This record gives sequence, C-alpha cells and structure tokens, in this order.
Amino acid sequence: MAKPSDELIKLCRAAVEAERVATSEPYTQEGWAAWMKAAETFQAAVTAEAEAGETSRLGLEQAAKKIVLHPEDASDG
Repeated sequence: MAKPSDELIKLCRAAVEAERVATSEPYTQEGWAAWMKAAETFQAAVTAEAEAGETSRLGLEQAAKKIVLHPEDASDG
C-alpha cells in the first residue's frame, strides 16, 4: 500500500473535519465553502505527491483516508 506523507494525512484530516462542520448545519454555499476548499487542497496534494513519488494516485488517496477515517485498521496494510 502507498505510504502518504504526514502533510497529506494532515490535509486529509482537515478536509474530513471541514466536511463534518459543513454537514452539521443546513446547506449554504458559504457554509460549505471551507469544506470544498479543504477537499480541493487535499486532492491537489494527493496528485502532487503521487507524481513526485511515481506512485498510484488512487492508492495514495485511499491510504490517507484509511489512516484518517479508520485508524484502527490502518496498521493492517
């Protein structure tokens, strides 16, 4: 499995938290703006890291999300 950097994991956590905040209230464009920006930043970082490391973009994204969303399973590979 791909090994995401600490920075990529940090950006993924920020996007997940921004989503939690955005979806805890009724939808407004302003309310979701931070989530969309955080998600965009994370996705751009995944692409850049995958290209720099010549690794699978999908694998890198999945690895980061697994660490953030399912930390109890992340060590299982």
